[in-house]
Amino acid sequence: MVELRIMTNLKKTLSKKNYVSIKLKKTKTNHLELKGYINKVKGRFILDTGASNSCVGIDLKENFKLVAEESDTKAAGAGAIGMDTQESKNNSLKLGDWKMKNFNLVLFDLSHVNSALEQHDVKKVDGIIGADILEKGKAIIDYKKKILYLKKSKK
Repeated sequence: MVELRIMTNLKKTLSKKNYVSIKLKKTKTNHLELKGYINKVKGRFILDTGASNSCVGIDLKENFKLVAEESDTKAAGAGAIGMDTQESKNNSLKLGDWKMKNFNLVLFDLSHVNSALEQHDVKKVDGIIGADILEKGKAIIDYKKKILYLKKSKK
């Protein structure tokens, strides 16, 4: 009974501390997925606490209105290493009611990620929301209720 009361009060408590809630969806591959907007363009993203940077598929550069430049950084993860990347600076990100301006993104080929998802009948994703955003938003993840809480920044 005490645990239930604590969980029920979590949203209220965090709301008082200027947090907003963002719905997550658990996929067949056990990834947590969320929808959001980059530069006012809607996209589907995987929430990845192990990804250091948020990223978008390089093939979606025009779709998300990204201005990108080559980067010396090589991407690694999800079974691929040494992939060329680009970087896009000064973008806007909106997840639920949480917003961030001057958001930087890494762009690289996500086809290996999407191929793996499609093999399990999971829809393709446009990108990954990583630890950079989770840290900036002082993230709290409620795995049981599938909710991501991010703290609004003071203006």
